[in-house]
Amino acid sequence: MPHLDDAYSLARWLTGDATDAEDVVQDACLRALSALDGAEVEHPRAWLLSITRNAAFTWLTKNRPRDLVLVGGAEDAEVQDGASSISEEASPEAALIEAADRRSVAAAIASLPIPFREALVMREINGLSYREIASATDAPIGTVMSRLARARALLIERLGRAPQ
Repeated sequence: MPHLDDAYSLARWLTGDATDAEDVVQDACLRALSALDGAEVEHPRAWLLSITRNAAFTWLTKNRPRDLVLVGGAEDAEVQDGASSISEEASPEAALIEAADRRSVAAAIASLPIPFREALVMREINGLSYREIASATDAPIGTVMSRLARARALLIERLGRAPQ
């Protein structure tokens, strides 16, 4: 599965938890495997992310109260994943600032409403085109563009503008 990392990344952002994301991706892979016999897949990456998205929403509906589904909670996604891009040569001050920035961005993304969060993650983190996002979310391209614009505006608002 060449797009497994992208599926996991999307599931992690939607569920807010690495372990829950693994469960969602496992379910999505089983769904994809069972659908492969009769499916003509034009864009495999978007197809798998669409299945992952639907599996995540199904999982969230079954395992989380409604208010948590709407709010999300991926603040600790980077910490849970164990990923770190801090250079070993960075000063302790620079490392602290970079870690704080990463947590702020992750918290801001996690606070977005799910439709905006999923569009932003698919575009900026997974690198999908607008057409692929539209296919994965079953939304018109105009809606995808609108969601991305609103998600970016909300991020700017939540993170504040850089000093000029």
